[in-house]
Amino acid sequence: MPGEITVAPGLLIAMPQLLDPNFHRSVVLMVEHEEEGSFGLVLNRPSEARVGDLIEALDVPWEGRRDALAFMGGPVQPDTGWILHEHLPELDGLPGTREIVPGLFLSSAPASLRAIAASPPERMRFILGYSGWGPEQLQSELVESVWINSDVESGFIFDTPADLLLEASLRRLGIPLESLAPAEGIH
Repeated sequence: MPGEITVAPGLLIAMPQLLDPNFHRSVVLMVEHEEEGSFGLVLNRPSEARVGDLIEALDVPWEGRRDALAFMGGPVQPDTGWILHEHLPELDGLPGTREIVPGLFLSSAPASLRAIAASPPERMRFILGYSGWGPEQLQSELVESVWINSDVESGFIFDTPADLLLEASLRRLGIPLESLAPAEGIH
């Protein structure tokens, strides 16, 4: 459809007028954007939960860093887990793992979780819950200018500290954070 915005895969960057506490100042990795709805994961909201504690509560041994924190991916089903990671050959052929963009994979199946927990990659994020939008809901939010979107690269996600992701995402678009005003429309 002419003029349609490509949203997924990509990043959604919250504008100052987006005051919903689930999304204020957030950067969301958009995984799916379909007529039936949209699915994404907030990338810059670390929780206080340690990945090892969460995984070991599932009776899966964790061989990763003890201080690694899980991230809050959104308000929907916060008891579900997702793992963003670099390519792991041991996951090839396992169900529940897919490539979002080159070098960025999303896993959610128990077999993938066990493989990742046994040998966690350096470049990964364990995410609880997700962000979801119903039919046309996200399109209307984009029209209201509460989000802007951009492309996504795996290196950008993994190499940018979570607390700097909003500012870095805007800088990639040539927008200084301090130039944004909390109002609708173009400034």
